[in-house]
Amino acid sequence: MSNISSVNARPKLWVPGDWNALFGFGTNILVNVLVLTGLLRFVLKMPDALVFGRILPALGLMLCLSTGYYAFLAWNLARKTGRSDVCALPSGISVPHMFVVTFVVMLPIDLATNDPIQAWEAGLTWVFIQSFVLMAGGFIGPYIRKITPRAALLGSLAGISITFISMSPAAQVFTTPVIGIVCFAVILANWFGGVRYFRDVPGGLVAIAVGTVIAWGSTALGPGYGDLTLAKLIASFSNFGFSFPIPAVGYTFDGFKYLGIILVTAIPFGIYDLIEALDNVESAAAAGDSFPTTRVLTADGVISLIGCLLGNPFINAVYIGHPGWKAMGGRIGYSAMTGIVVLVLTWFGIIAVISALIPVVAILPILLYIGMLIGSQAFQESPHRHAPAIILALLPQIAEWGKTQIDNALGAAGTSAAAVGSAKLAQVGVLYDGLATLGGGATLAGIMLGAVTVFIIDREFDKAAAFACAGSVLTFFGFIHGASGIGIGQSPAVAVSYLAVAGILFYCSRYAEFHPMALDLHEAEAEAD
Repeated sequence: MSNISSVNARPKLWVPGDWNALFGFGTNILVNVLVLTGLLRFVLKMPDALVFGRILPALGLMLCLSTGYYAFLAWNLARKTGRSDVCALPSGISVPHMFVVTFVVMLPIDLATNDPIQAWEAGLTWVFIQSFVLMAGGFIGPYIRKITPRAALLGSLAGISITFISMSPAAQVFTTPVIGIVCFAVILANWFGGVRYFRDVPGGLVAIAVGTVIAWGSTALGPGYGDLTLAKLIASFSNFGFSFPIPAVGYTFDGFKYLGIILVTAIPFGIYDLIEALDNVESAAAAGDSFPTTRVLTADGVISLIGCLLGNPFINAVYIGHPGWKAMGGRIGYSAMTGIVVLVLTWFGIIAVISALIPVVAILPILLYIGMLIGSQAFQESPHRHAPAIILALLPQIAEWGKTQIDNALGAAGTSAAAVGSAKLAQVGVLYDGLATLGGGATLAGIMLGAVTVFIIDREFDKAAAFACAGSVLTFFGFIHGASGIGIGQSPAVAVSYLAVAGILFYCSRYAEFHPMALDLHEAEAEAD
């Protein structure tokens, strides 16, 4: 059946596949909202009146604006092209930033002042600055996307999907296998295997229902099952009530007194958001849906700015996962409807009830499924000969994830890598310094390494040299391979190494000779791709 209809015909706002995508994407958003609610209440000790009365309503409005806007972009693309298979870009709270703003910005200020309101103010200011970085980046993003190989962009994205998206859900699924593995099987059978459930009830909804039934029916099985109690469920109804977001402009500007702490992470992570958005726009283009990069990036900045001025300390971002939602039938309606549902849940205090009713482990297999799709897309949508470049682009994310695990483990033991010493860690095979250097600015570092390798494979040594030069500059100023963040003279040895690589590649572009058999093999691989 053709996906092409008459150009400028009115696209359908809802198709049957949107149900699957709604429950899949909606539960993805729900997991993130439940997690950040827990961070606000139990890590930062913010009062429920602030969490459910100010922050979540502002967050709900931001997400509704975001998902509605990307649904409009998809509708516009479908109308212009006459296609009926256009899928809206997914968007929501940026998950890495959710933890960064909590543990790196708000928590230290909360501990120092013993005042969660001041921590909230600092979080608002952090998003305020990042919003302008994103808006400015919207005008240079299309050029970056044009000159950067797809394998480099998708390879770095695959690194995120394998580590920060897939690993934690996978571990939690196997920590609570009776729920997690069963729900995962339900999802795989439906979304990969095409199995139909009960007159086409979405697989994501079936998985959540099955997981909830198992959890409530097996509270005697021990930790992980017994967190769901009737008392907690009853208590959660106390947060019911209508809360409309109100301006928090004064709180946002009060946070500028912590500008020194904020800038250390706000600018680098604003750039991270820019690169990640470029990756995700490229991922959508690889799946057949090309959206205007500038409009996507500036929209993220503007919508995040609106959110923070209303009291939300979490930034909006285009999500990884467009090919996954498209593969399960999502088109335009799933995005807008997700925003409307989240708006209702956050404005009426229903999130508290959901968190007391549904086990998170029943939802996590959906994230694992998305990670599987995105990781495979890097190889499926890039020329086969570029596979080695994709592997190299993965490594910085793996290094950063490994370093994070080490830091968390040592922190739980009441110590740190600095206290233990890199030499002692190296004696047991933990190369902490190397992981920190390789993983610094992981998203951008993966793109640089992947791009250099792609151009070497394609014998375009002048372009490879240019990216190596760019890598040297970015390293010198701490955007990549720097554990201390942005500054001058960061990781000088790595910066010089990149410069030396650039020199070698420039020499190769002018004077290198190749064996005839190698040339024939290269041409054959290019033709095959």
